[in-house]
Amino acid sequence: MSKQVERSDSTEMDADLSKGEIFDVLQNERRRYTLQYLREHDGPVQLGDLASHVAAQEYDCPNTDVTSAQRKRVYTTLQQSHLPRMHETGIIDYDDKNGTISKTAHTEELTVYLEIVPGSEFPWREYYLSLGAVSLSIVTILWVGVYPFTVIPPLVWTTLIAVVLSVSAGYHTYAGREMTLTEYVAQEAESED
Repeated sequence: MSKQVERSDSTEMDADLSKGEIFDVLQNERRRYTLQYLREHDGPVQLGDLASHVAAQEYDCPNTDVTSAQRKRVYTTLQQSHLPRMHETGIIDYDDKNGTISKTAHTEELTVYLEIVPGSEFPWREYYLSLGAVSLSIVTILWVGVYPFTVIPPLVWTTLIAVVLSVSAGYHTYAGREMTLTEYVAQEAESED
């Protein structure tokens, strides 16, 4: 038996989504693949086609190699969990009775939030965490007055830390400024040809 998925607030689609709502919805990889698939197709898409695409992405294989068991697992979670959640926030339109998914005004707005980190890219959050730990260690050592760190004036240490942080953030911003999920998938497809 199919239940009709309804938004809790009919005006929600017209309202701006908060970052919390966006990140809550997009923290799941299947939801991100759903948005990618919708951006690549103009009209409404069928749930079965979407499930095949998402399964192919997850299992890193062509759509034709997706097994029925893999497709069914993805289909079920999309139908019961992910699509209703995305519909409630107004990110997509999901017609449960017809099994169709369509874009909304918010679908295109989410491109900026779909930045990904390719598997070979440097783990930036770990880098910044390490940089923070080293900086705090240096400050603590200077506060305690441990030789030979006290030979260099604290202002020089502060300047060095600020320069390293600024250069790192600048490079990170430059390197990832246009890498979205769609562009990354297109790059990967080109490199396989």
